Amino acid sequence: MSKGYYGKLLFFLQGNLMAAPLILASTSPYRNALLARLGLPFRTCRPEVDETPDPEETPTALVLRLSGAKAAAAIRFFDDGLAIGSDQVAACEGRILGKPGDRAHAVEQLRFLSGRSVEFLTGVCVHDLATNHVVADLARTRVRFRTLPDAEIERYVDREPAFDCAGAFKSEGLGITLVEAIEEDDPTAIIGLPLIRLCGLLRQFGIQLP
Repeated sequence: MSKGYYGKLLFFLQGNLMAAPLILASTSPYRNALLARLGLPFRTCRPEVDETPDPEETPTALVLRLSGAKAAAAIRFFDDGLAIGSDQVAACEGRILGKPGDRAHAVEQLRFLSGRSVEFLTGVCVHDLATNHVVADLARTRVRFRTLPDAEIERYVDREPAFDCAGAFKSEGLGITLVEAIEEDDPTAIIGLPLIRLCGLLRQFGIQLP
């Protein structure tokens, strides 16, 4: 039996037989928790995607390309289903900031962001693995950082090691203490998955929400 058969059987047993099973192409605990808010069963996989920006690639082009690449990568694990991919970068004064990865880079990123306005771009893509139909969208969040003394930055990264968050900024945690204002039209986007945008995309595939 195919991988796709087991996915459909799982949905039937859980009482949610839909147009296609949902697949979150991410192992991020933030995205997992956000998608779970919709009350729909889903599976996950780990997409292996090179997140290095292409030369001259804009932040918008980068997040849309990576979101699409992550969703498409789910085909290595599943025959069919609606694969959801998402990616986020921070853009400030011509510089693209992704996940810092470690403490030193987190400190460096926050020193750069100190006193500046930053745009966080969060892309989301839904890819029908059976038909190869793809839809995507993008959410923008503008964040104005306070002027951050080094001592505050050091305390923050010690208490909130957000090394897997773009710009080392975890708004749902202590990151909120670093900013003066946040302007957004999709409040979950800054956490990692823009649910308003995602719901609009899923409805295009016949998913009923709520």
